[in-house]
Amino acid sequence: MYLLGIDIGTSSVKTLIWDADTGQARASATQEYPVHQPRPGYAEQDPADWWNAVVHTMRAAIEKASVPVDKIGGIGLSGQMHGGVCINAAHQPVRPAIIWADTRSKPQVDDLLRRIDSADMAQHASGPPAAGFMAPTLMWLQQHEPEMLAQTEVFLLPKDYVRLKLTSEPGTDVSDAAATWLLDVRSGQWSGWLVEQCGLDTRYLPRVAQSADVVGTVTPQAAAELSIQAGIPVIAGCADQPAQALGYGLYRPGVALATIGTGGQMYLGMDQPQTDPHMRFYLYNHAMPNHWYAAASILAGGLALRWLRDTLGLKNRPDAYQHLSELAAQTPPGADGLVFLPHLAGERTPHMDPLASGLFLGLRLHHGAGHLARAVMEGVTFALHDCLRLVSAVQQPGQIIISGGAASSPVWQQIQADIYGQPVWLSRGENHACVGAALLAGVGCGIYPSMDEAAAQLPQPSEPIEPIRDNMAFYAQRESIYRGLYAKLKDDMHRLSAG
Repeated sequence: MYLLGIDIGTSSVKTLIWDADTGQARASATQEYPVHQPRPGYAEQDPADWWNAVVHTMRAAIEKASVPVDKIGGIGLSGQMHGGVCINAAHQPVRPAIIWADTRSKPQVDDLLRRIDSADMAQHASGPPAAGFMAPTLMWLQQHEPEMLAQTEVFLLPKDYVRLKLTSEPGTDVSDAAATWLLDVRSGQWSGWLVEQCGLDTRYLPRVAQSADVVGTVTPQAAAELSIQAGIPVIAGCADQPAQALGYGLYRPGVALATIGTGGQMYLGMDQPQTDPHMRFYLYNHAMPNHWYAAASILAGGLALRWLRDTLGLKNRPDAYQHLSELAAQTPPGADGLVFLPHLAGERTPHMDPLASGLFLGLRLHHGAGHLARAVMEGVTFALHDCLRLVSAVQQPGQIIISGGAASSPVWQQIQADIYGQPVWLSRGENHACVGAALLAGVGCGIYPSMDEAAAQLPQPSEPIEPIRDNMAFYAQRESIYRGLYAKLKDDMHRLSAG
């Protein structure tokens, strides 16, 4: 039996065909689409692009794998978090989707932070509000586009729009709802208190299901577009972070996943809903019932190295990242006195400051491309170590798995082990969000009796990468300089951002 895992990402849709009998991916396909920025700070997408990409990638993956469509036993969905699209009674978008990277709702976030007592917020919310989350986005729409909200029947997250197109059934799942700033993550239901604080109407909020629940079947119209059979079960699916974790077999407590892709995320599975009283990271519901995870994130992970690549004129060099990694490997720890602060797009954990900015400290005439590359890798890893420290305060991880583009660089692997001060394990496999969505569909549709059995098919992480003792001691001292920079320069950063 085959399962389809579909991941609706920020830059592309990826569809994967999973063979549940062998525990292997048979084929996958990807189609990209743009993020539109009609004004500075805006980030919008056309929901039709999501659906068209699903149609294209599903057809392409099925053709590539040569699987009989009558052997597809279920469809699972994963998607970018926080943002979404207004849908009217005819199940059509009212306006372009406003996604997670949109910052227009910062005044609404500032209003919430000003009005709500911090202790009350910590008691009811999963973390601090942030621009791009559903709650402040709806507040912005209510203030600036009330005519659009008047036409809105329901506000759906990206993967839930695809679910609507597949099944004609609107709704969401508990893991995606948890990242809207409107869910009570302990009960798994919409929080009347948070909705009231935001001045919103609950009529816009979709029904919440468990992630593995079968919520509908493929309609004849969708089946015709996708070249598959009608009636295939579709599960609610989950947000991309827990889907990725499931693709690694992670949902039980005590294992951390450090991902450096475009941004950087520190995931830690938890068996109790423990929030940070200082609201420096988020607590979200996992895709598996009665499981949660702490999520701490930085905004510029691999993005910082991409910025350096482009700045050095290497954008069109196919092996640019390998080249920068080799240069960094030839440079000693500490980059000969150079420290990098990676807040190139503002920062989330631990500062929650959209006006934070990046810098190189200690730049001298002898510094070259290798020093810059190593300093960027170290600075991003220092930032993720801040995230690890915070989530470890509520649950100590027994293992750290590293993933994302940074995990393909041997020097960056070692930098992570040295700065975290403990062994790290290199992830195996690929397309983890799609795999996680497919496994979740297998559990929901009864193809797997449990997630334990599904995850048993996944490859195990590598042998541990051990930290180098001398490097650990050096980085512990260097990190004290890194950690002091933001506090010393925060006011200047804010003045510079104001022009």
